[in-house]
Amino acid sequence: MPTITIHLAPEVISRLTTPDAGPIEVTISLTETTALIQEPPVVPAGPLAGLLTSGLLKAGTPLRLVQTRANRSANATVLANGSILVEGKTRAYSSPSKAASAVTGTPANGWVLWRVPDGRTLDDLRDQLEEGDQ
Repeated sequence: MPTITIHLAPEVISRLTTPDAGPIEVTISLTETTALIQEPPVVPAGPLAGLLTSGLLKAGTPLRLVQTRANRSANATVLANGSILVEGKTRAYSSPSKAASAVTGTPANGWVLWRVPDGRTLDDLRDQLEEGDQ
């Protein structure tokens, strides 16, 4: 018996898990084909586009925001289109600062608040890009 694997992008999962998403309908058509159907590549846009196209940041990279004194933390994921999906939020944000503000509830500089797994900030990556050290 063949195995079917379905992969959903984080932004699709986010939309589907919102309370007002309504019914979800999935149609699967099984046919034999010799050619694979490929989706067109996603072109990153917005403030993170340069980091994504340079390879300094990759789609799917987890981000972490921690504000110890405010007892606040959050996790997020970089999407292929250059936006940031914050855990627990129903939409992706077009910039690091908008994503950080969604967590803090106040204006915030997301470039210095969001960190990649190795501890560097997005601002550190942006500086590296500007210096040409990819």
